[in-house]
Amino acid sequence: MGKRMKRKNILFVAMDQFRADLLFGDLSEVAELPNITALMQDAVSFRNHWSVVTPCGPSRCSLLTGQYAMNHRSVRNGTPLDHMIPTVPGEMRKAGYVPMLFGYTDTPRDPRVHHPDDPALRSYEMPMPGFEEKVEMRLDESYPWRGHLAARGYDLPPYERFYVPNGPDIDSPAFYAKEDSDTAFLTDECLKTLSAMQDVPWFAHLTYIRPHPPFVAPEPYNRLYKGKTIPAPCSLGPDIAKHPLLSEAQARSPIQRFLPGVPDLTDTPETVRTLRQVYLGLATEVDHHIGRMIRFLKDSGQYDDTLIILCSDHGEMLGDHGSWGKSTVFDAAFRVPLIIRDPDLECAGRVVDAPTEITDIFPTLLEFAGLDQPTSVDGRSLYPLMRGQLPDDWRDYTWSELDFARIPAVQDGLPSNALPFDQCNLSILREAHLTLVHFNGGLPPLLFDHRGLGESRNLADDPAYADDMLRLTRRMLDHRMTHADGTLSSYSSSKDGPIRA
Repeated sequence: MGKRMKRKNILFVAMDQFRADLLFGDLSEVAELPNITALMQDAVSFRNHWSVVTPCGPSRCSLLTGQYAMNHRSVRNGTPLDHMIPTVPGEMRKAGYVPMLFGYTDTPRDPRVHHPDDPALRSYEMPMPGFEEKVEMRLDESYPWRGHLAARGYDLPPYERFYVPNGPDIDSPAFYAKEDSDTAFLTDECLKTLSAMQDVPWFAHLTYIRPHPPFVAPEPYNRLYKGKTIPAPCSLGPDIAKHPLLSEAQARSPIQRFLPGVPDLTDTPETVRTLRQVYLGLATEVDHHIGRMIRFLKDSGQYDDTLIILCSDHGEMLGDHGSWGKSTVFDAAFRVPLIIRDPDLECAGRVVDAPTEITDIFPTLLEFAGLDQPTSVDGRSLYPLMRGQLPDDWRDYTWSELDFARIPAVQDGLPSNALPFDQCNLSILREAHLTLVHFNGGLPPLLFDHRGLGESRNLADDPAYADDMLRLTRRMLDHRMTHADGTLSSYSSSKDGPIRA
């Protein structure tokens, strides 16, 4: 693969817990995201894009290795990533970039290459090796941001109360102004660095925590959507409510987790509506700062010399099906946005409906940089789709996984406590109309038909769907057999040396 004559910049932006229906779906009708929607008119948007795993750490491992979780095996927040797996930052260095990280990757370090007393082993929020961490911005730490607030004269509360509403209402504002929010601070730090690099090709991975909870926002974003009609959450079907994983998900992610300092918070319609409004406000705040990044590129003359990728690691249930967070099986937890602008392509406003996955972003970056794809990568470059072509062998389904084991377990009687540790996992295969969720450990499967009641009804035991159940289960097995780690299995020894298939 030939390299480009002129190495260009790469701005790789990842939002956290940003749902796809903010751009494609019911929430898009009310969400105010002028800068992202403007970028969509100048780029390629992927309408059928999916995370292959949740939560944050595993999804970012898949994003930055191009692998399914069944291969990289960093399947929970805190599960180490094998240091031998090729990654985005490691490969981009081969193209001459110094991959800069503004934010976090949640990559637990491999304990085999660190001393047991190394502080790197004491946090799951460590930056992925290969990145140059330009500013530490981790949800559990964020010391530079705290220092910034102190220097600005804020009377800082204990850090565990940073995200408690500063007032009597659950949509009271944060104690900091919008100019000093975590999102604003991270953008400021990124712009400071890039402003000094206009003559040097750069790679910046900018990772916004928001609209990830806690659901507290600075003024005016905390009440930007107050009084506006927003879509109500999807209701929970009665047969779905009986499934053991629903009890697991609700016990692990009760609504109280999403707004610290309000222990008596309950899922009343008013509370759910208010938190959904604050979430939308946080999304609009992120949009504002993405707009700042794009204006910088245009004002500095770098817009047409920069590949822009905007994505999310996974979604957020936001009260749909009575659930919060992302450790569940529903589409809202896995369907995410993806927008790519390559200034060398004439693709403004193109929308791709073919199914794509976050594993495809790594090989897309490799093609842009003129690099070969490691044999470990499961995804495929998106460039054919970006050019308006659909390869004959492009996938017609998407695949996701969830490992819900916990150390320690949440509580007695839930699957994470009742099942053996290595059986607390599930796989999801989605076709155009049917979704199969297969559980390990003998938990009952789920089958959704999106031409009917969708995720509100489980059809796994419906005799009319028996053939579909068999076909989809076989397809799941085929997928695992096809995509088992091929790092070395794609090579063969010969008298002339290793031959790669």
